Amino acid sequence: MSDEKILIVGAGRMAQAIIKGLKKADFVNILVANNGNHERLSEVERRFCVDATTQWQEHVSDQDIVILAMPPEAHEDVLANLAQVMTDQLVITVAAGVDISYMEERLPDQAAVAWVMPNTAASKGESMTLFAPGTHVTDEQEYFVEKILFSIGKFKKLTEQQVHALTPITGSSPAFVYRMADVLIRKAEDTGVSEVVAKQLVAQMVRGAAEMLTSDLKCPKDLIDDVASPGGVTAAALEVFDKYQFDQMMEEVLVACYDRANNPKSS
Repeated sequence: MSDEKILIVGAGRMAQAIIKGLKKADFVNILVANNGNHERLSEVERRFCVDATTQWQEHVSDQDIVILAMPPEAHEDVLANLAQVMTDQLVITVAAGVDISYMEERLPDQAAVAWVMPNTAASKGESMTLFAPGTHVTDEQEYFVEKILFSIGKFKKLTEQQVHALTPITGSSPAFVYRMADVLIRKAEDTGVSEVVAKQLVAQMVRGAAEMLTSDLKCPKDLIDDVASPGGVTAAALEVFDKYQFDQMMEEVLVACYDRANNPKSS
């Protein structure tokens, strides 16, 4: 059982995934705040058996860790309010583009901050989370960051710039897999199988491919060659990928993610 007091500002999907992980990891002192959607806050309070408040500023002084789980554009005001009431709390954000430098510039000198970037698989305890600790994070605080992240999946400690560069790959890319899966599921349904069966077929295919990437000593190119015999069915499909410059498209997709994450207010 962990006695650290954790305040989570935000009650959306990622906040709920983190709360679920924290409860599983035996963190017992969890306070959740949400200034906007009171109905959602009440639902989170009931669902996860945690305490809730709409006046989070009044509770900061009694907390060990503050997790900011809200959109990037909400951080400016929240950090300004937090700076007025915090003492020696560890402040963690899960927002894209809101990096260590951004937080340290807006919080008091010597503030301990960490930037973590989970993905939506956190809700299943399967996130691949990136994190970068700030200059003033102690070894003990870093231990608790890692304990929190372990509760929602796997994690890697990186530099601030690496988190910027890799967020599109670990954070946004699940949506690319789901986009592909949606097409495959619909084509499977065209054969007459139900949507449930089609989804099962595609999900297991993706799961198996991921397992091969994880456990096999071969690189992706070798794995592709194992599937695609020269002149065969899969090879013909891969030629269509090349025709439409799939590799270049994916590079442009990642650049678009990176640019938006670092310019969240751009249209």
